[in-house]
Amino acid sequence: MGNELTWVIIKLMAAEIPTMKEIAKKLGISTSSVSRALHNHPSIGLRTRMRVNELAKELDYELNQTAIFFHNKKTFTVGVILPQLTETFFSEAISGIEDIANKNKYTVLVGQSHNNEEREKAIIQTMKEHRVDGFIISISKNTTHYEHFEMLKKHNIPMVFFDCIPQMKNINTVECNIETGTIKAVTLLLKKGYRIIGLINGPERLLASKQRLDGYKLAIHKHRLKYDPNLVINTDLTTIGTQNAMLQLLKYKRVPTAILTFNDYVALDAVQYARKNNVMASSEISFVSFANLPSNCYTSYPPIASIEQFPYQQGQKSMETLLQILADPKKENNGLKTIIEPQLVVNDILS
Repeated sequence: MGNELTWVIIKLMAAEIPTMKEIAKKLGISTSSVSRALHNHPSIGLRTRMRVNELAKELDYELNQTAIFFHNKKTFTVGVILPQLTETFFSEAISGIEDIANKNKYTVLVGQSHNNEEREKAIIQTMKEHRVDGFIISISKNTTHYEHFEMLKKHNIPMVFFDCIPQMKNINTVECNIETGTIKAVTLLLKKGYRIIGLINGPERLLASKQRLDGYKLAIHKHRLKYDPNLVINTDLTTIGTQNAMLQLLKYKRVPTAILTFNDYVALDAVQYARKNNVMASSEISFVSFANLPSNCYTSYPPIASIEQFPYQQGQKSMETLLQILADPKKENNGLKTIIEPQLVVNDILS
């Protein structure tokens, strides 16, 4: 009795769902013609297309997306993995990704690693199981192993990395020219007469940290100054990490009169530490940072300048690059690279 009831329910449900075959029968045309009409195929005349779409709307017919996905071997979804959406940089990047995705009828699935490597791996596995067509990734600052990315390459699932990029060969990347931005920042400080300039950097393993250090050294050497490694502190970018870095810099015999920080969040933590320790920011120590947060103009002691990294454009270009690869998979192994030039934004009030 139970099996019979189930079969009746299935038949009733099937009867309620209109099909292309039903539309074809009502209009006296072939099912294939209905399919082409619903997909606006040029081989079907305008009048027929209008009749098919009008009847489909009347019957509440919906295209079988699963069948479409199977036919195209695509789900028209992309997975985006970021460290933290609460950071303005990444929320702006997501807007850029979604705008390009929506224009191309793609859906975006977003996951946050919260700078945890294991969480990053788990999100990738879950999205892979949901058959996303490709990934856009900004890796966790604590990611030290890349097996999960190699696994995606092995399965021919395209990836585009942006902002925080793993040190891997033949990968597709979109990034801001951090080295150039650092040179601009340090040069500004040197032109303003600062000679002892500290650098609160990120973890040494991060490519972005290396790029900042390279730019810092180049700017120092260009102005015929001696590089002092004691003025460079690597941190985990946490508030405690920044406080420890400030403690080291302020205790050093050559106390810096200006400090370049990894980003604006680090600058805010550094300023707070300086104020608590009676070192008034902007009078005894000046700061320059990265990210150019909109909130800078509302703080009491904003950095005198910040490097704009154009996160929205990075997001747009990342999605465009992924779409380019999906349209031509042969480009996946080319290691497509896009460099976005930064802009030094000077705080007019303090400059």
